[in-house]
Amino acid sequence: MLKIVLVATIAALVAEASPMPRLQLPQLDGRIVGGVDTTIESYPHQVSVMYFDRHICGGSIIAHNLILTAAHCTRGKDAQFLNIRYGTSLRNQGGTVVAIAEIHDHPNYDPVTTDFDISVLKLSSDIDLSHTAQIIPMISVNAQEGGRTALVTGWGALYTDGPSPKQLQVVELKEEDRKACNKAYEGEITERMICFMNPGQDACQGDSGGPLISNGVQIGVVSWGYDCADPLYPGVFADLANVQIRDHIDGIVEMK
Repeated sequence: MLKIVLVATIAALVAEASPMPRLQLPQLDGRIVGGVDTTIESYPHQVSVMYFDRHICGGSIIAHNLILTAAHCTRGKDAQFLNIRYGTSLRNQGGTVVAIAEIHDHPNYDPVTTDFDISVLKLSSDIDLSHTAQIIPMISVNAQEGGRTALVTGWGALYTDGPSPKQLQVVELKEEDRKACNKAYEGEITERMICFMNPGQDACQGDSGGPLISNGVQIGVVSWGYDCADPLYPGVFADLANVQIRDHIDGIVEMK
């Protein structure tokens, strides 16, 4: 019976992590399109969030024992089957693996609208900081938006229904006007979301839960979008300047 349960669980994991193009529905499985190879030394805040020891989402180091990712990556999952891999440029290989002690999805996360799409993972032990593992600073509350260029990193599939790379990828995106993005998505963009895109180079969902970085600080978390590399639909990210991330983190730190 246990064997049957494990097989069923792994099958569900594979189905969840695979790209699933759905017309006019948010894609939450994440992929980087049009990116280039990079290394963890260039983006040492990047981590892989793993479920049953297989990569499912990206994340970032925000404290010695805290990882920031997307709530849609962790919702409904048991912490005992989650861990993170850090300090490596390779998917499912190398670096150091640390178990997840606690999952803290944002209390206002809405799986229907994907609003407040952030989750903080508390690790069972501290990360050993080095040139391949560093804490990324976060954007200040109410920071000015508009006209920014940003970078997304991850190990998501290279194109729709395509293979996932072994090597860490990076893509450069430009901020889309909030009103224009909201119009494209027919009013689905909330104040806790920002939009980025670039012709032929699209994070789409980047690698779900992965960091959006501008001027050396994390400004967003890869969240959702329609299609992939579609010029009509920018990638949508959780906006860390407006998502009450610091209050959420402070509440976790203060927990006994």
